[in-house]
Amino acid sequence: MLESVVNISEGKDHAFLDKLSSMSGRCLLDIHSDPYHNRSVLTLAGDDTALMAAVQDIVLISIEHIDISRHSGVHPRLGAVDVVPFIPLDDRGHPTKDEAAFSRATKARDEFCEWMGELGVPCFLYNDGHSLPEVRKGAFTVIMPDNGPRLPHPTAGACCVGARVALVAYNVWLNTDELVIAKSIAKSLRNDQLRTLGLAVGNMTQVSFNIIDTTAIRIDDLYDSVETLAQSEGAHIAKAELVGLLPNECLTTIKSSRYRQLDISPERTIEKRITMLQK
Repeated sequence: MLESVVNISEGKDHAFLDKLSSMSGRCLLDIHSDPYHNRSVLTLAGDDTALMAAVQDIVLISIEHIDISRHSGVHPRLGAVDVVPFIPLDDRGHPTKDEAAFSRATKARDEFCEWMGELGVPCFLYNDGHSLPEVRKGAFTVIMPDNGPRLPHPTAGACCVGARVALVAYNVWLNTDELVIAKSIAKSLRNDQLRTLGLAVGNMTQVSFNIIDTTAIRIDDLYDSVETLAQSEGAHIAKAELVGLLPNECLTTIKSSRYRQLDISPERTIEKRITMLQK
């Protein structure tokens, strides 16, 4: 099996998002939308053929609907369909680093890039010489597209496409509107295995994380680190937010009594949703 986590630059139009959900069919495991980011994350899984068809359906309607030149939101983006990774799973739905499985994810990535290029949308490969933050920073200046036109599509922009292992997207909201605090916390915690952003979200702020190495970084430890740093600035955590799903292995070292505080649960794992999908 393969998983794909499609990030689109629309988080406010509920009718459109409902349409995306319905057309994703049995491949859809989860959808998470945020109006401040103006972004939605659709987690899909299935056999290679079914998954690719579902991803392409989502992309076509998103490109038709979204004009990136008119987009506003706090999350950085390059395109209407901003990021499309392909993640290898084993036959039981567990994320895997198996070489053969990863080669299938890479094949799907390359097939998708070629297809997007035919639509006139440039694609940048990430995790293949450049990290995703590096692509965002250098796109069309020091880094050229790997597929498609050399200039952004006028309404769809560009797309970042990767083959990668499973990661966890996680947001921690702070009870302060002082963006400098969120940015300072993000900078303090950032490293090669933890990508961070400090963002303004309404009358609060947010430290947004991508946990790259889910075996090395525990969600409860991350939450506690943010709280300690926030308290040193006179702030506190208002809430935590899991974006999409997480591998089951992330739960094994965390006390279940903290699940609600951390916004995690066994029902929100990739494995559990795939089990439900297969029934």
